[in-house]
Amino acid sequence: MGSDILNEVRVIAPCGVLGSGFPASSLEEALSRDPHYIACDAGSTDPGPFALGSGQPAFARIAVKRDLRLMLLGARRLEIPLLIGSAGTAGADVHLAWTFDILKEIAAEESLSFRTALIHAQQEPAYLKRRLAEGRIKPLKPAPPFDAETIDRSERIVGMMGKEPFQRALEAGADVVLAGRASDTAIFASFATLHGIPEGVAWHAAKILECGSAACVTNTGRRDCMMGHLREDHFEVTPMDPEMRVTPQSVAAHGLYENADPYLIRECSGTIDLAPASYEAVDERRVRVRGSAFIPAEVYTVKLEGAEKVGYQTIIVAGIRDPLIIRQIDPWLERLETVCRGKINEMYRGDLRDEDYRITVHVYGKNGVMGPLEPVKEIRSHELCLVCEYTAPTQEMANSIAAVCRHTMLHLSIPEWRGFITGVACLHNPPQIDRGAIFRFNVNHVVEPDDPYEMFPMEMVGVG
Repeated sequence: MGSDILNEVRVIAPCGVLGSGFPASSLEEALSRDPHYIACDAGSTDPGPFALGSGQPAFARIAVKRDLRLMLLGARRLEIPLLIGSAGTAGADVHLAWTFDILKEIAAEESLSFRTALIHAQQEPAYLKRRLAEGRIKPLKPAPPFDAETIDRSERIVGMMGKEPFQRALEAGADVVLAGRASDTAIFASFATLHGIPEGVAWHAAKILECGSAACVTNTGRRDCMMGHLREDHFEVTPMDPEMRVTPQSVAAHGLYENADPYLIRECSGTIDLAPASYEAVDERRVRVRGSAFIPAEVYTVKLEGAEKVGYQTIIVAGIRDPLIIRQIDPWLERLETVCRGKINEMYRGDLRDEDYRITVHVYGKNGVMGPLEPVKEIRSHELCLVCEYTAPTQEMANSIAAVCRHTMLHLSIPEWRGFITGVACLHNPPQIDRGAIFRFNVNHVVEPDDPYEMFPMEMVGVG
């Protein structure tokens, strides 16, 4: 595919993330409007570090296959490109391979043949260490410490690619672009800017479209398709479900989504500037946006995302309805941890240090959602839910610690009741639930590569 200038670029955004679902009828409506390409984000850091650390996707295979089948069939029927980014949630090599297997399975079942560009986003430790030594890895605020040991501890580190690797794949003739970790907006902006749409228009439209129907003011409770019409001086967005609509306010408000700044959105190659943008209703369901700008970056940067193993975890879900315990829940929990740690030290005879394991209790009904940031200090509930987490170097240790803490928690007395009491009820039997390995993000940095492609090798593969 070349980079011919188009007066209008039409794109389908089937849903906000591959696997979340959308009505087939809405996609068919969009396909009837002569689109130039279909684009869809397939991942994010939103689900947390587990996907990157474990190598597992956040969505079920059957759900991803259902969505991908409809998109692929539509794209091949019209002979237009299909662009997928952040494959398998976290976009590492294992996630890319998982998604590619699904793609090949669909192609075999539907007797389809096409060229697929696979773009890798997982970074080699040697490359990162070299760039670190050159001073070309810089922290973002807030950034954890980052050194060679951080790289070695990481299960995986990916780079979040911009639009350029997608454009290279399109220019190489890819019918399907399946990419590892990518900027959500870059997936959509790549084709449009390649074909002459100005950067400001393309990037702002991409920001609205990449979440599917999320910018709609009327939401039916399901994910749905959006269509974008991008032109030289403006873009329009239209929901495909006739029951849904966007308004100038809802589209403008969506620019705030996942952004710390209401106007500026940073990308690899520059910054989307929403400050000059104006919003107008074309009709009761469609919105037109003008004036969006893009500020080119002085230095091209690629954001890094990494995850490392914290340990293994066991949880217990329990409830308290005793008003006497509820009134003194904070000192009761402090005393509970003190007593439990004493028992754990006796059990392990000093072989497990206090800093080697963690006891965390989330109190729902008090401040379980916001923790210390909760502005309501008075407990207004007649009952509390305790979600108790026990994290240790092995699953066996986590289970053993949980068992000690469970029994202690059930019968921990209060001044009003100095005898034997049972003040806590566990939700499950057995009460302990193994969570297995748990992970945390350990990187919030950017790399300054020599070019937009060096971190993202591409291979072209024939399918079918």
